Amino acid sequence: MGSEIGPGNDGAMTEAFICDYVRTPIGRFGGALASIRADDLAALPIRELMRRHPGLADKIDEVFLGCANQAGEDNRNLARMALLLAGLPESVPGATVNRLWRGRNN
Repeated sequence: MGSEIGPGNDGAMTEAFICDYVRTPIGRFGGALASIRADDLAALPIRELMRRHPGLADKIDEVFLGCANQAGEDNRNLARMALLLAGLPESVPGATVNRLWRGRNN
């Protein structure tokens, strides 16, 4: 969202806007969320943002989604799968960011 294209600009995004945020619940290994696929869980906050902000889906240029410790079935582009499950158009790209923290002071 919010890309500015004009004279002398190569078309790259120059601004980003965060209009709201929603996060998924925090679970434990083998806990209540264990039976829910990661992409289904990740689609929930995207759907909620679309519900809160009608018309937002038409303005989304790209989806970035944070996910740590991807493994097995979850070892794919989770952002892409989640945005499609949430109902965003196939033309919207998604990027999954995986950042594992070294500790509190990182």
